[in-house]
Amino acid sequence: MPLVWSREGGRWPNHELSRFPVTRGVRWHVQRGGAGPKLLLLHGAGASTHSWARLIPLLTPHFEVLAPDLPGQGFSSGAAPRFTLPGMAQDVRMLLNEQGFAPDLVVGHSAGAAIGLRLVLDGGADPLGVICLNGALAPFRGVAGALFPPLAKLLSLNPLTAAIFTRTAGAPGAVRRLIEGTGSTIDAEGLRLYERLITTPDHVKATLGMMARWELGPLIADLPKLATPVTLALGLRDRAVPPEGARAVAGRFRAARIVEFADLGHLMHEEAPERIGALISSENVV
Repeated sequence: MPLVWSREGGRWPNHELSRFPVTRGVRWHVQRGGAGPKLLLLHGAGASTHSWARLIPLLTPHFEVLAPDLPGQGFSSGAAPRFTLPGMAQDVRMLLNEQGFAPDLVVGHSAGAAIGLRLVLDGGADPLGVICLNGALAPFRGVAGALFPPLAKLLSLNPLTAAIFTRTAGAPGAVRRLIEGTGSTIDAEGLRLYERLITTPDHVKATLGMMARWELGPLIADLPKLATPVTLALGLRDRAVPPEGARAVAGRFRAARIVEFADLGHLMHEEAPERIGALISSENVV
């Protein structure tokens, strides 16, 4: 598992919580620890458990936390045909069953929020609440909506794409510019970990495969069926998933509230783990 170690030889964040269970078609990397109500953390596209690096230690005194790498990303394996929104939700459901883990609270970032909502709608979890951190809950519009999924599919089918991307991403300053483009500022350690991920061809290939198969229409149509209370946490500086998208679908939920963070961008939980940890801990899931 080459990504278990950083390029400099240091251990992956919270490595002491890592384990590698296997379900049908996926060899998972998960981090599990703590005690209390059960909390499921689902990272966004292109990330891994490292995204929760500073948040997990704040949560484990209050929750039993389970944080997986999504199929094909980070250290988890996975098959491209299942990189759809329902397919990934089903894979997470199998992981929860294997772990005997019934979450009291589901927290998802960006695309992870959509997976968490699909998981609950499909009966894979019955939490007391769902928190969406800059949830990717609105389809791309206009030219981007017409071109992006086919383009991602084309790129994902080209065996050279991941290698070309990882070589480009390794250029000085490339990762910093990519992260700054989301509206967030993170520390040097966080940048180094993202660089490690996006210069790994298998991780990039899986991320492209997920993007190529991403279809939000059925999820948006099903949101009125969701009885679980939802919190939409929005970083108003988010340039990757503009908050207007979440606001536009907020009315489709039966029970939803919006919490805004004027000074945070897309990676809000990495920028301000104490504040996001306080938001999560404020949920009444006892």
